[in-house]
Amino acid sequence: MAISNGKRRQPSLAQLRAFAAVAEHLHFRDAAAAIGMSQPALSGAVSALEETLGVTLLERTTRKVLLSPAGERLAVRAKAVLDAVGELLEEAEAVRAPFTGALRLGVIPTVAPYLLPTVLRLVHERYPDLDLQVHEEQTSSLIEGLATGRLDLLLLAVPLGVPGIAELPLFDEDFVLVTPLDHWLGGREGIPREALKELNLLLLDEGHCLRDQALDICREAGRADAPVTTTAAGLSTLVQLVAGGLGCTLLPRTALKLETTRSSQLLTGYFADPAPSRRVALAMRAGAARGAEYEELAGALREAMRMLPVRVVEPG
Repeated sequence: MAISNGKRRQPSLAQLRAFAAVAEHLHFRDAAAAIGMSQPALSGAVSALEETLGVTLLERTTRKVLLSPAGERLAVRAKAVLDAVGELLEEAEAVRAPFTGALRLGVIPTVAPYLLPTVLRLVHERYPDLDLQVHEEQTSSLIEGLATGRLDLLLLAVPLGVPGIAELPLFDEDFVLVTPLDHWLGGREGIPREALKELNLLLLDEGHCLRDQALDICREAGRADAPVTTTAAGLSTLVQLVAGGLGCTLLPRTALKLETTRSSQLLTGYFADPAPSRRVALAMRAGAARGAEYEELAGALREAMRMLPVRVVEPG
Protein backbone atom coordinates (compact mmCIF):
# COMPACT_ATOMS: atom_id res chain seq x y z
CA MET A 1 0.00 0.00 0.00
CA ALA A 2 1.35 3.38 -0.99
CA ILE A 3 2.58 5.49 1.94
CA SER A 4 3.70 9.11 1.89
CA ASN A 5 5.35 10.88 4.82
CA GLY A 6 4.00 8.23 7.20
CA LYS A 7 0.39 8.96 6.27
CA ARG A 8 -2.04 7.09 4.04
CA ARG A 9 -2.47 8.81 0.67
CA GLN A 10 -5.96 9.99 -0.16
CA PRO A 11 -7.64 9.42 -3.54
CA SER A 12 -8.76 12.52 -5.36
CA LEU A 13 -12.31 13.19 -6.48
CA ALA A 14 -11.11 13.17 -10.09
CA GLN A 15 -9.75 9.65 -9.60
CA LEU A 16 -12.99 8.47 -8.02
CA ARG A 17 -15.06 10.01 -10.82
CA ALA A 18 -12.89 8.30 -13.44
CA PHE A 19 -13.17 4.91 -11.75
CA ALA A 20 -16.93 5.26 -11.19
CA ALA A 21 -17.42 6.11 -14.86
CA VAL A 22 -15.41 3.07 -15.98
CA ALA A 23 -17.29 0.86 -13.51
CA GLU A 24 -20.58 2.06 -14.97
CA HIS A 25 -19.71 1.86 -18.68
CA LEU A 26 -17.03 -0.89 -18.65
CA HIS A 27 -15.48 0.92 -21.60
CA PHE A 28 -12.75 3.56 -21.45
CA ARG A 29 -13.94 5.57 -24.45
CA ASP A 30 -17.56 5.71 -23.30
CA ALA A 31 -16.53 6.50 -19.73
CA ALA A 32 -14.24 9.29 -20.88
CA ALA A 33 -16.99 10.84 -22.99
CA ALA A 34 -19.49 10.60 -20.12
CA ILE A 35 -17.38 12.72 -17.78
CA GLY A 36 -15.71 14.97 -20.35
CA MET A 37 -12.17 13.62 -19.90
CA SER A 38 -9.71 12.42 -22.49
CA GLN A 39 -9.23 8.67 -22.65
CA PRO A 40 -5.51 8.78 -21.67
CA ALA A 41 -6.31 11.05 -18.72
CA LEU A 42 -9.08 8.70 -17.62
CA SER A 43 -6.81 5.67 -17.81
CA GLY A 44 -4.13 7.53 -15.90
CA ALA A 45 -6.57 8.57 -13.17
CA VAL A 46 -7.74 4.99 -12.65
CA SER A 47 -4.16 3.74 -12.55
CA ALA A 48 -3.28 6.43 -10.01
CA LEU A 49 -6.26 5.38 -7.89
CA GLU A 50 -5.12 1.75 -7.97
CA GLU A 51 -1.66 2.85 -6.84
CA THR A 52 -3.10 5.01 -4.07
CA LEU A 53 -5.38 2.26 -2.77
CA GLY A 54 -2.89 -0.53 -3.31
CA VAL A 55 -5.41 -2.77 -5.10
CA THR A 56 -6.21 -3.76 -8.68
CA LEU A 57 -9.61 -2.38 -9.63
CA LEU A 58 -9.86 -3.40 -13.29
CA GLU A 59 -9.04 -6.41 -15.41
CA ARG A 60 -7.98 -5.02 -18.78
CA THR A 61 -8.16 -7.08 -21.96
CA THR A 62 -7.81 -6.11 -25.59
CA ARG A 63 -11.58 -6.19 -26.08
CA LYS A 64 -13.23 -5.10 -22.85
CA VAL A 65 -12.79 -3.92 -19.31
CA LEU A 66 -13.93 -5.95 -16.31
CA LEU A 67 -14.09 -5.06 -12.64
CA SER A 68 -11.90 -7.12 -10.36
CA PRO A 69 -13.52 -8.50 -7.17
CA ALA A 70 -11.97 -5.59 -5.29
CA GLY A 71 -13.18 -3.21 -8.00
CA GLU A 72 -16.77 -4.43 -7.64
CA ARG A 73 -16.71 -3.77 -3.90
CA LEU A 74 -15.00 -0.40 -4.14
CA ALA A 75 -17.14 0.85 -7.01
CA VAL A 76 -20.11 0.91 -4.64
CA ARG A 77 -18.08 2.93 -2.14
CA ALA A 78 -16.80 5.32 -4.80
CA LYS A 79 -20.34 6.03 -6.00
CA ALA A 80 -21.48 6.67 -2.41
CA VAL A 81 -18.62 9.14 -1.88
CA LEU A 82 -19.41 10.99 -5.10
CA ASP A 83 -23.13 11.10 -4.23
CA ALA A 84 -22.29 12.54 -0.82
CA VAL A 85 -20.05 15.18 -2.38
CA GLY A 86 -22.87 16.09 -4.76
CA GLU A 87 -25.26 16.48 -1.83
CA LEU A 88 -22.68 18.62 -0.04
CA LEU A 89 -22.43 20.94 -3.04
CA GLU A 90 -26.23 21.14 -3.33
CA GLU A 91 -26.53 22.00 0.36
CA ALA A 92 -23.84 24.67 0.05
CA GLU A 93 -25.73 26.18 -2.87
CA ALA A 94 -28.94 26.15 -0.81
CA VAL A 95 -27.19 27.83 2.11
CA ARG A 96 -25.93 30.58 -0.17
CA ALA A 97 -29.48 31.22 -1.34
CA PRO A 98 -31.46 33.45 1.05
CA PHE A 99 -34.52 32.10 2.85
CA THR A 100 -33.76 28.43 2.30
CA GLY A 101 -32.96 25.68 4.76
CA ALA A 102 -33.99 25.62 8.41
CA LEU A 103 -34.78 28.68 10.52
CA ARG A 104 -35.33 27.89 14.20
CA LEU A 105 -37.55 30.64 15.56
CA GLY A 106 -38.14 31.03 19.29
CA VAL A 107 -41.33 32.81 20.41
CA ILE A 108 -42.63 33.78 23.86
CA PRO A 109 -46.06 32.44 24.91
CA THR A 110 -47.63 35.91 25.12
CA VAL A 111 -46.77 36.54 21.46
CA ALA A 112 -47.04 33.13 19.78
CA PRO A 113 -50.84 32.64 19.54
CA TYR A 114 -51.45 36.19 18.31
CA LEU A 115 -48.61 36.84 15.88
CA LEU A 116 -47.75 33.40 14.51
CA PRO A 117 -50.69 33.37 12.06
CA THR A 118 -49.24 36.52 10.45
CA VAL A 119 -45.68 35.16 10.55
CA LEU A 120 -46.60 31.77 9.12
CA ARG A 121 -48.72 33.27 6.34
CA LEU A 122 -45.87 35.60 5.36
CA VAL A 123 -43.31 32.78 5.29
CA HIS A 124 -45.64 30.51 3.32
CA GLU A 125 -46.39 33.14 0.69
CA ARG A 126 -43.04 34.92 0.37
CA TYR A 127 -40.44 32.36 1.48
CA PRO A 128 -41.79 28.93 0.44
CA ASP A 129 -38.35 27.30 0.53
CA LEU A 130 -37.73 28.31 4.15
CA ASP A 131 -38.08 25.49 6.67
CA LEU A 132 -39.48 27.46 9.63
CA GLN A 133 -39.27 25.59 12.94
CA VAL A 134 -41.09 27.26 15.86
CA HIS A 135 -40.20 26.85 19.54
CA GLU A 136 -42.45 28.43 22.18
CA GLU A 137 -40.55 29.10 25.40
CA GLN A 138 -40.18 31.75 28.09
CA THR A 139 -37.71 34.58 27.56
CA SER A 140 -34.85 33.20 29.65
CA SER A 141 -34.94 29.87 27.83
CA LEU A 142 -35.05 31.60 24.44
CA ILE A 143 -32.03 33.76 25.26
CA GLU A 144 -30.10 30.68 26.35
CA GLY A 145 -31.08 28.88 23.16
CA LEU A 146 -29.94 31.78 21.00
CA ALA A 147 -26.61 32.02 22.83
CA THR A 148 -25.85 28.30 22.45
CA GLY A 149 -26.94 28.10 18.81
CA ARG A 150 -29.99 25.94 19.51
CA LEU A 151 -32.15 28.77 18.11
CA ASP A 152 -31.45 31.17 15.23
CA LEU A 153 -33.91 34.00 15.78
CA LEU A 154 -36.30 35.14 18.53
CA LEU A 155 -39.66 36.91 18.47
CA LEU A 156 -40.27 38.48 21.86
CA ALA A 157 -40.72 41.60 23.96
CA VAL A 158 -37.73 43.91 24.36
CA PRO A 159 -35.50 45.49 25.52
CA LEU A 160 -33.48 42.48 26.63
CA GLY A 161 -30.29 44.26 27.61
CA VAL A 162 -28.22 41.15 26.89
CA PRO A 163 -24.69 41.60 25.44
CA GLY A 164 -24.16 39.89 22.11
CA ILE A 165 -27.82 40.05 21.07
CA ALA A 166 -29.02 42.52 18.44
CA GLU A 167 -32.67 43.60 18.42
CA LEU A 168 -34.71 44.37 15.29
CA PRO A 169 -37.80 46.29 16.53
CA LEU A 170 -41.10 45.45 14.86
CA PHE A 171 -43.87 47.34 16.67
CA ASP A 172 -45.19 48.87 19.88
CA GLU A 173 -48.56 47.83 21.27
CA ASP A 174 -50.66 49.23 24.10
CA PHE A 175 -51.92 47.32 27.09
CA VAL A 176 -55.63 47.35 27.82
CA LEU A 177 -57.47 46.62 31.05
CA VAL A 178 -59.78 43.59 31.05
CA THR A 179 -62.43 43.56 33.78
CA PRO A 180 -65.56 41.64 34.84
CA LEU A 181 -68.88 43.02 33.62
CA ASP A 182 -69.73 44.75 36.90
CA HIS A 183 -66.37 46.49 37.36
CA TRP A 184 -66.44 50.29 37.60
CA LEU A 185 -63.65 50.63 35.01
CA GLY A 186 -65.19 48.18 32.54
CA GLY A 187 -65.67 49.68 29.07
CA ARG A 188 -64.18 53.06 30.01
CA GLU A 189 -61.73 55.07 27.92
CA GLY A 190 -59.07 57.46 29.12
CA ILE A 191 -58.34 55.45 32.29
CA PRO A 192 -55.49 57.08 34.25
CA ARG A 193 -52.60 54.81 35.14
CA GLU A 194 -53.08 55.78 38.76
CA ALA A 195 -56.22 53.63 38.79
CA LEU A 196 -53.93 50.58 38.86
CA LYS A 197 -53.04 51.42 42.47
CA GLU A 198 -56.50 50.32 43.62
CA LEU A 199 -57.05 47.22 41.49
CA ASN A 200 -56.91 43.54 42.34
CA LEU A 201 -54.65 42.73 39.41
CA LEU A 202 -54.23 39.14 38.20
CA LEU A 203 -50.90 38.33 36.54
CA LEU A 204 -49.03 35.50 34.87
CA ASP A 205 -46.72 33.19 36.79
CA GLU A 206 -43.13 34.17 37.47
CA GLY A 207 -40.84 33.75 34.46
CA HIS A 208 -43.19 35.43 31.98
CA CYS A 209 -41.87 38.76 30.77
CA LEU A 210 -45.45 40.06 30.56
CA ARG A 211 -45.73 39.68 34.33
CA ASP A 212 -42.59 41.77 34.82
CA GLN A 213 -43.90 44.40 32.42
CA ALA A 214 -47.21 44.60 34.29
CA LEU A 215 -45.40 45.00 37.60
CA ASP A 216 -43.29 47.77 36.10
CA ILE A 217 -46.46 49.55 34.95
CA CYS A 218 -47.89 49.28 38.45
CA ARG A 219 -44.74 50.73 39.98
CA GLU A 220 -44.83 53.59 37.48
CA ALA A 221 -48.42 54.21 38.57
CA GLY A 222 -47.23 54.58 42.15
CA ARG A 223 -48.08 51.13 43.47
CA ALA A 224 -45.33 49.82 45.71
CA ASP A 225 -46.78 46.47 46.79
CA ALA A 226 -47.08 43.39 44.59
CA PRO A 227 -50.72 43.38 43.39
CA VAL A 228 -50.82 39.62 43.00
CA THR A 229 -52.87 37.09 44.93
CA THR A 230 -53.75 34.77 42.01
CA THR A 231 -51.59 33.90 39.00
CA ALA A 232 -51.96 31.80 35.86
CA ALA A 233 -49.67 29.97 33.45
CA GLY A 234 -51.24 31.50 30.34
CA LEU A 235 -53.32 34.43 29.16
CA SER A 236 -56.35 32.25 28.38
CA THR A 237 -56.56 31.09 32.00
CA LEU A 238 -55.94 34.61 33.22
CA VAL A 239 -58.88 35.96 31.24
CA GLN A 240 -61.16 33.21 32.51
CA LEU A 241 -60.23 34.15 36.07
CA VAL A 242 -61.25 37.73 35.29
CA ALA A 243 -64.55 36.53 33.80
CA GLY A 244 -65.14 34.65 37.05
CA GLY A 245 -64.87 37.87 39.01
CA LEU A 246 -61.52 37.26 40.70
CA GLY A 247 -59.98 40.53 39.55
CA CYS A 248 -58.71 42.45 36.50
CA THR A 249 -55.74 41.92 34.21
CA LEU A 250 -53.66 43.65 31.56
CA LEU A 251 -53.61 42.32 28.02
CA PRO A 252 -51.51 43.39 25.02
CA ARG A 253 -53.71 44.66 22.20
CA THR A 254 -52.72 41.81 19.85
CA ALA A 255 -54.16 39.30 22.34
CA LEU A 256 -57.40 41.16 22.99
CA LYS A 257 -59.62 39.88 20.18
CA LEU A 258 -58.73 36.21 20.60
CA GLU A 259 -58.84 36.11 24.39
CA THR A 260 -61.89 38.25 25.15
CA THR A 261 -64.16 36.44 22.69
CA ARG A 262 -63.88 33.34 24.88
CA SER A 263 -66.34 34.81 27.41
CA SER A 264 -69.32 37.19 27.44
CA GLN A 265 -68.51 38.21 31.02
CA LEU A 266 -65.73 40.65 30.15
CA LEU A 267 -65.33 44.34 29.43
CA THR A 268 -62.31 46.21 28.08
CA GLY A 269 -60.98 49.51 29.37
CA TYR A 270 -58.51 51.75 27.55
CA PHE A 271 -55.84 53.89 29.20
CA ALA A 272 -55.31 57.58 28.63
CA ASP A 273 -52.41 58.52 26.36
CA PRO A 274 -49.65 57.67 26.62
CA ALA A 275 -50.98 54.22 27.39
CA PRO A 276 -48.67 51.63 28.95
CA SER A 277 -47.17 49.58 26.14
CA ARG A 278 -44.59 47.00 25.18
CA ARG A 279 -42.24 46.66 22.20
CA VAL A 280 -41.99 43.42 20.22
CA ALA A 281 -38.90 42.68 18.14
CA LEU A 282 -36.84 40.03 16.46
CA ALA A 283 -33.58 39.24 18.23
CA MET A 284 -30.50 37.62 16.75
CA ARG A 285 -26.89 36.99 17.69
CA ALA A 286 -24.84 40.11 16.96
CA GLY A 287 -22.88 39.51 13.76
CA ALA A 288 -25.03 36.50 12.78
CA ALA A 289 -24.06 35.02 9.41
CA ARG A 290 -27.66 35.40 8.21
CA GLY A 291 -28.03 38.88 9.68
CA ALA A 292 -28.95 40.57 6.39
CA GLU A 293 -31.58 37.90 5.80
CA TYR A 294 -33.07 38.47 9.27
CA GLU A 295 -33.20 42.22 8.69
CA GLU A 296 -35.08 41.66 5.44
CA LEU A 297 -37.49 39.36 7.27
CA ALA A 298 -38.02 42.04 9.93
CA GLY A 299 -38.93 44.54 7.21
CA ALA A 300 -41.42 42.12 5.67
CA LEU A 301 -42.97 41.47 9.09
CA ARG A 302 -43.38 45.19 9.76
CA GLU A 303 -45.38 45.53 6.57
CA ALA A 304 -47.48 42.46 7.33
CA MET A 305 -48.24 43.67 10.86
CA ARG A 306 -49.64 47.01 9.79
CA MET A 307 -53.02 45.27 9.75
CA LEU A 308 -52.76 44.56 13.48
CA PRO A 309 -53.69 46.98 16.31
CA VAL A 310 -50.06 48.05 16.75
CA ARG A 311 -47.70 50.93 15.93
CA VAL A 312 -45.04 49.70 13.54
CA VAL A 313 -41.51 50.83 14.46
CA GLU A 314 -39.53 51.97 11.44
CA PRO A 315 -35.81 51.07 11.47
CA GLY A 316 -33.51 53.93 12.16
